[in-house]
Amino acid sequence: MSEILTQSAPALPQASQQSELVDWGEIPDMVEGTSHTSGILIHKGPDGRSECGLWVCTPGTWNCHVTRDEFCHFIAGRCTYQHESGEVIEITPDTAAFFPEGWKGVCTVHETVRKLYMIR
Repeated sequence: MSEILTQSAPALPQASQQSELVDWGEIPDMVEGTSHTSGILIHKGPDGRSECGLWVCTPGTWNCHVTRDEFCHFIAGRCTYQHESGEVIEITPDTAAFFPEGWKGVCTVHETVRKLYMIR
């Protein structure tokens, strides 16, 4: 798979089925439970600021603070994001969402989620 990710336009075929994931550890700001993350980095920009990849996270609840703009396309699982204002965003498979830099709230993963993401 590494040869696919080093092409001039890195691609990740069958992202919903990928099982060769890298262990990215536990979420540090847990409120309840222990969410574990893993994924595949598709591309990281030369300045290290932008990146895109596949992210998988197991159930749990944590405080979420978005430090850079992030676009997500959730391809599996179910979770809820609750903004500090009280607004609730329900995530189910095939949901696309954009979280602007500075967004703060709580994330609760109800069923292991899998998303493709781009951070800038």
